[in-house]
Amino acid sequence: MTATTTTDVPDGERATREPGARFRDLVAAEWLKHRSLRSTWIAYGATALAVIGCNAGTAYDTYSHWTLQVSKDRAAFEKDGIALQEAFTPNAALLMALAIGAIGALVIVGEYSTGTIRTTCAAVPARRSVMGAKAVVVTVVTTVFGMVVAGVSFAATQAILDRRDAGVAIGDPGAFRVVLASALLAPVCALAGLALGAVIRHTASTMIISVVVVLVLPLFLTDGRHRSAVAGHALPYRAWLRLVDVDYSPIAFPWSTGGAWTVYAVWAGAACAVAVTSIHRRDQ
Repeated sequence: MTATTTTDVPDGERATREPGARFRDLVAAEWLKHRSLRSTWIAYGATALAVIGCNAGTAYDTYSHWTLQVSKDRAAFEKDGIALQEAFTPNAALLMALAIGAIGALVIVGEYSTGTIRTTCAAVPARRSVMGAKAVVVTVVTTVFGMVVAGVSFAATQAILDRRDAGVAIGDPGAFRVVLASALLAPVCALAGLALGAVIRHTASTMIISVVVVLVLPLFLTDGRHRSAVAGHALPYRAWLRLVDVDYSPIAFPWSTGGAWTVYAVWAGAACAVAVTSIHRRDQ
């Protein structure tokens, strides 16, 4: 028999020989974390039901009170594009923004609160890659969530209004933009929540600031003064309002749909940059 011998390899040399984790493996690991939590899917399900229910309830209220409207009111209903306004209402948009922003924040805050972030960073020292993988998972999942909720809301509300011959089709002017803007509001707010969670790292503080950014600031800033209007235009919720306003009437300080789409893109990109940078620069 021939004996085989093994040579001990120093830990440092062994570490240098072991390949680093591939980014797609990190994404797979983060997806496993995300889908393994039952509370996450309960939150998604409850949010979806609440948002769709809010939109459908508004459309049903219009349907049930339709007999009170005279012919000229019906003409105004169609001219003013109220069917598209009820496809995704402002209350539903705020509800979704708050809930999805909280879910995005909890993706990272949950790990800090339980201490598992130390295990994650010990297993994968490349912190930027870890946070980048989290951002990818959050973006994909919430984008699919937004598409489903916006699509179902549009189909449900227009089916209800169609019973009064007042619904619109997805191919009608502005309809697809309303659905797309409503769907993409979800990943934008989720990434903003992820960034806030990565910077603040405390659940209560993160939730409070999310409410201020999503709910309080859009209500506090008005379009009556130039600086206030410009600041308001830079917020995701105000951008959503501009995108779903198909029959946009110029105001004192008007802005374009291109500017609103740019706000979406800037918030998503900036949120990713802040999240990745903060986890790299700060200790656990």
